[in-house]
Amino acid sequence: MKTTAITLGLIAATLPMFAESARNFSEDLQFLRRHTSVIELRRGEAAIAVVPEYQGRVMTSTATGPSGTSYGWINYRLVEQGVLPEERVRGKLESKIYVFGGEERFWLGPEGGQFGLFFAPGSAFDFEAWKTPAAIDTEPFDLVSRSDTEAEFRREFSVRNHSGTRFQLRVDRTVRLLPDDEIQSLLGARLPEGARAVAYETINVITNRGQAAWEPQSGLISIWLLGMYKPSPSTVMAIPFRQGPERELGPIVNDAYFGKIAPDRLRVADGIVFFKGDGASRGKIGIPPRRSLGVAGSYSPDLGSLTLVLYTPPDDATLPYVNSMWEIQAEPYAGDAINAYNDGSPAPGEPPLGPFYELETSSPAAALRPGQSLTHRQVTMHIAGAPAALDPIARMRLGASVGAIQGAFAQP
Repeated sequence: MKTTAITLGLIAATLPMFAESARNFSEDLQFLRRHTSVIELRRGEAAIAVVPEYQGRVMTSTATGPSGTSYGWINYRLVEQGVLPEERVRGKLESKIYVFGGEERFWLGPEGGQFGLFFAPGSAFDFEAWKTPAAIDTEPFDLVSRSDTEAEFRREFSVRNHSGTRFQLRVDRTVRLLPDDEIQSLLGARLPEGARAVAYETINVITNRGQAAWEPQSGLISIWLLGMYKPSPSTVMAIPFRQGPERELGPIVNDAYFGKIAPDRLRVADGIVFFKGDGASRGKIGIPPRRSLGVAGSYSPDLGSLTLVLYTPPDDATLPYVNSMWEIQAEPYAGDAINAYNDGSPAPGEPPLGPFYELETSSPAAALRPGQSLTHRQVTMHIAGAPAALDPIARMRLGASVGAIQGAFAQP
């Protein structure tokens, strides 16, 4: 009876979230407008909703107009509630993070380790001590300028790492919808007949506004971009990687973040890492920088869409990347360039955060002198269409057909 009660409780907690996931772009946009300021950027039928209050976050997008699929996962309950006074969130998840959702948000790394930004000096590396810095959680970015297809944001703030080092920085963030010719250039070909796309780029710049250089021995930070997308039972993430010996390129995939991931949820085959995006089992993976090809994606037959997340890896693949593992690290600059996360219950009987799944990219560590800047660009693209229209794009950018991605975990 106890197991049944837990299962029913999880179903009850999760069903409303899946119902919210079925809303179209217009419904999501109108909901956001009732609770916060929203900037809608539009180019034809392609549109995105950006919220300055959530650090210039892209909350959702569509490739097919107001009644089309809305791709970003939005936490309706939390957006409706808003940010509460500190005394009202004690003992709640909101005391650690406001999971508003959104399909592309600005964060800073590393999360854990001796140089982690999510753990106060002297604290343990556990969930009790973990807390998202307010500057990338609940504090707004300032809108600098906007047009029909572009918005620019700025914010200056400071953060402190687990070792006590304080970083004074300015963030400049630009969000722009891409025109058809840039989409074509990224794909290397025209969109197949019957396919429609929405694509946007974010240009993220951090500048050292302090008086001292940021140095490895006291900790470095990085730009970290994360996207929450709507899960479905058949969604599979696909991340191609550079093949070669581990002694030269490092491990193919790190799945030790939240415990080993079962082989029926994570598979490596033919130069591609396949990872389920069903929102039904919590797990996180990472791809090291020497393995990264600058692209990660997912295919959802249920939504009829292919998602691509692209960035340009630096020419020097040996640059340090911050390590976000929750431990004192022997190698604090042996982190990942690409991460992927699938949500699920964090413990028996507990509901998921979403459910959602995430694709993430990071910049190299920022060893910046006063006044010096680091830039990280990312493109998010959703392509809607029948499998036959999406297949050539999946083959070209992810190295696998949509059938191979969908069937990655099919029983032999």
